[in-house]
Amino acid sequence: MPKATATVGRPAKMGFRMPAEWEPHDQCWMGWPERPDNWREHAGPVQKVFARTATAISKFEPVTICASAKQYPYVHELMLHQPNIRVVEMSMNDCWFRDIGPTFITRTGGPGSGITGQKIAGIDWEFNAWGGAIDGCYVDWSLDNYVAKKIVEIEKISRFPHTMVLEGGSIHVDGEGTCITTEECLLNPNRNPNMTKLEIENELKDFLGVTKVIWIPHGLYGDEDTNGHVDNLCCFIKPGVVLLSWTDDEKDPQWKRSAEALSALSQAVDAKGRDIEVVKIHIPGPLYMTKEEAEGVKKTGHAVRREPGTRLAASYVNLYIANGGVVAPAFGDKWDEAGREVLQKAFPGHEVVMVEGAREIVLGGGNIHCITQQQPVRPA
Repeated sequence: MPKATATVGRPAKMGFRMPAEWEPHDQCWMGWPERPDNWREHAGPVQKVFARTATAISKFEPVTICASAKQYPYVHELMLHQPNIRVVEMSMNDCWFRDIGPTFITRTGGPGSGITGQKIAGIDWEFNAWGGAIDGCYVDWSLDNYVAKKIVEIEKISRFPHTMVLEGGSIHVDGEGTCITTEECLLNPNRNPNMTKLEIENELKDFLGVTKVIWIPHGLYGDEDTNGHVDNLCCFIKPGVVLLSWTDDEKDPQWKRSAEALSALSQAVDAKGRDIEVVKIHIPGPLYMTKEEAEGVKKTGHAVRREPGTRLAASYVNLYIANGGVVAPAFGDKWDEAGREVLQKAFPGHEVVMVEGAREIVLGGGNIHCITQQQPVRPA
């Protein structure tokens, strides 16, 4: 196999597309949390939840956990008896592999421009810690910028570098030509201030292999870390069907955002001309960061401060679709069981697994979809 050198060109013109997340996977990639200025109690509580998440996913497909040199011995020992989990050493600033890892794309054939015969590649987007010098979540993301390169090198696949700032959690695709995203994130001046909406949309089309982009005004209320990633608000569950975070409380600030999203989706058609069907799933809570949780995070001045009383961007939509399974967050909330029921009905051919203690992940600014990255099967 060739080494993962940078490949020039437009992937869509070479026959590549981003598969839907329910299409078959080779494996799942995860990082390992440790920074004490984002995770409370030196990341001890959240590491247990990451381990539970990796174990749950490994029942359906292989998992690779990437851990720093400092954490590697502990993680390796922890996963020693999990046959479907491998642990590799990798440096990173934090563990959000949805956003710092590659976006995998595949193709079934066509001319190659130097990558003839390769059926899978990775897009290496520019990353600036969700806002760069303006309002990024931490001041140094230099190690994160190498994670996508390292992953495609390990897998010996081609890498398509891109200068546009984009995180994997800001997009969802149906695998049939449609992408959904939010204006709040992709049009934020802290990402690509010199690009117009049309220019950004054209890049998504040329690199993801989509022909239709549906723009939703805002993400989930309280999701200030990512400036409204779409993966907390809604996601495709099959072509033409979107799962949407919802609340019936019209006094909740989230209600307006969900209503806006419902309106945008209901008025849109997908790349195949189908109307979009929307399935609502009630958000937990509302949940708020406690004084104890906030005080457990070390104040270093190098990362966004965690303050008591902050509304947590908690959502059941922030899930991982595995081979035959759906791994979703559980918050110890009254809405957990209702969320499970909606997910089981939405994914009738999958086993739904709710990971207890997912509140620990959302305290750091994301959830299960944010900490995972699926690697699709290489087409035959």
